[in-house]
Amino acid sequence: MDDGFEADQTKAVFVTDKEKAALNGVSQDDVVKTLQLSLGGLESGALHRPHEVNPLRVELILPRTQRSSIGELNRLYVKGSAGQMVPLGEIGHFETQPVEKTIYHKNLERVGYVFAEMAGRAPAEAVYDIMADLGATAKQKEVPVSQRSYFNNGAGLNWSLPDGSRVNFSGEGEWNITITVFRDLGIAFAAACIGIYILLVFQTGSYFMPLILMISIPLTMIGIMPGFWLLNKFSDGLIGGYANPVFFTATAMIGMIALSGIAVRNAILLIEFVHEALRRGVALDEALIQSGAVRLRPIFLTAAAAGLAAIPITLDPIFSGLAWALIFGLVVSTVFTLALIPIVYWMVYHNKPGHGVPES
Repeated sequence: MDDGFEADQTKAVFVTDKEKAALNGVSQDDVVKTLQLSLGGLESGALHRPHEVNPLRVELILPRTQRSSIGELNRLYVKGSAGQMVPLGEIGHFETQPVEKTIYHKNLERVGYVFAEMAGRAPAEAVYDIMADLGATAKQKEVPVSQRSYFNNGAGLNWSLPDGSRVNFSGEGEWNITITVFRDLGIAFAAACIGIYILLVFQTGSYFMPLILMISIPLTMIGIMPGFWLLNKFSDGLIGGYANPVFFTATAMIGMIALSGIAVRNAILLIEFVHEALRRGVALDEALIQSGAVRLRPIFLTAAAAGLAAIPITLDPIFSGLAWALIFGLVVSTVFTLALIPIVYWMVYHNKPGHGVPES
């Protein structure tokens, strides 16, 4: 953990005695050039060598041992107007002064930054712990990390802010990036669902049938969220003594968006078979049963191929969330699609003429 607050520092400032300097014929500019040459060096020219592409700078500077203390600097000589060498300590003295600290501003307000490196926990959990302890009553015993959760947060270490100060977690750093990314991906997910709905309306010629087909999209979430919880519950991998959980990251959100298309495709396979069977005169109940039996293999093979292809990606530290989202979502959505879509279809269309078959 670190912060952007600067520690107190001091600097040595040479104060010239103008009267003594004038008597010795030394100007302020002579003093500045002498100290600059001694402490910072002065470029005196360039050296051109046959095998060098660029010229080498020639810089004059005192050895470190002769410029590391005030006493050594006081013994430096400055050339007077008459050519005499005058010790620097005879025409002035060094004063110790505090170094001005950097003042950071954002939105016309003074700010200070605090940084932390997370190990084994999501940033959101740490933020909830910190905010729960802000102004709270200190507990007799610190709460271990393993016993904290979103519903039982706080470490038991109360803290407070000085008057006129406030803390903001949402404006900077990873927390701000997380909020922005998930907001944008949520908008993208909504746009993808709207696009799928429009395409299904054109394909089915119905405004209600696409909603039945899209039931499989929220079913993927039922698999993804508990899947990540189970994955971290039963995996005990440690790195450097800290837990190494797999979080639902932005890449996992991308996997969920991609999974929505696969889930809807499985539902389309079922319903298209039902419509074909109904056109042949098969009863609705029998058509629904046959659709599950006949389409089981292609739906299962599609899910298995996508899931197996995602397994190598689980080893990647960045895109592992995408892979696990695909795997968990495919498993649950495939099972629920085969079971739930026919049931919902029967509940909606078993008493309607034509049983929802679009007009050819």
